[in-house]
Amino acid sequence: QLFAIFAFATCGGYSGGLRLSVDCANKSESDLNIDIAFAYPFRLHQVNFDAPTCEGKHREKLSLIGDFSSSAEFFVTIAVFAFLYSLAATVVYIFFQNKYRENNRGPLIDFIVTVVFSFLWLVGSSAWAKGLSDVKIATDPDEVLLLMSACKQQSNKCLPVHSPVMSSLNTSVVFGFLNFILWAGNIWFVFKETGWHSSGQRHPPDTMEKQSSSYNQGGYNQDSYGPAGGYNQPGSYGQVGEYGQSQSYGQSGPTSFTNQI
Repeated sequence: QLFAIFAFATCGGYSGGLRLSVDCANKSESDLNIDIAFAYPFRLHQVNFDAPTCEGKHREKLSLIGDFSSSAEFFVTIAVFAFLYSLAATVVYIFFQNKYRENNRGPLIDFIVTVVFSFLWLVGSSAWAKGLSDVKIATDPDEVLLLMSACKQQSNKCLPVHSPVMSSLNTSVVFGFLNFILWAGNIWFVFKETGWHSSGQRHPPDTMEKQSSSYNQGGYNQDSYGPAGGYNQPGSYGQVGEYGQSQSYGQSGPTSFTNQI
């Protein structure tokens, strides 16, 4: 939440300006303080200012070049919605934990939204970084001086007095990429809350069935020692003699001899 606030505050709350000086050959026509102010959302083509032409009292009306509102507004919009979602998610985690885990719907929605915001932060921060670079070029005092007709004459002196301060805008780009890192890193922790992660760690039921069937079909089946086996009758056992005579012995010795030739 804090990183999202810093991102849209440093960008959406920006206002800056620059000052130029045009010293004409005729000092009475000079203007040493030409102030040009601009602010978010950086529709620079709508920023107008007057500049002397050094040709009498006539002044020309000029404007800056470029419209960079799309990337700036997109960046701020992502930051605002990310802040609102983070705030809502915090309330759900604290007060509605049972409903959040019900039917695994809450973690799945949270996972999908986190992935989407991670992608949006990457795209928005990259677009705004490029837009900020263009804003710096369009508001460079040396570039603005080239727009004035008086500065094209060598007899006139055109100088920049001070340049716009862009430190807060640079900070907004840094916070944008930090937000991307935070949201992308949070994907793993949100994924662990979903049913996909828990189901992947369970043993498949087919494996357990195969293991139980292998014990039933192997040599350790208890049925082999059942009533049909030779070891189920401890009182007597049979023996076949050398000449085909079957002898039966009880506990006290041989009891009968039978000739089966």
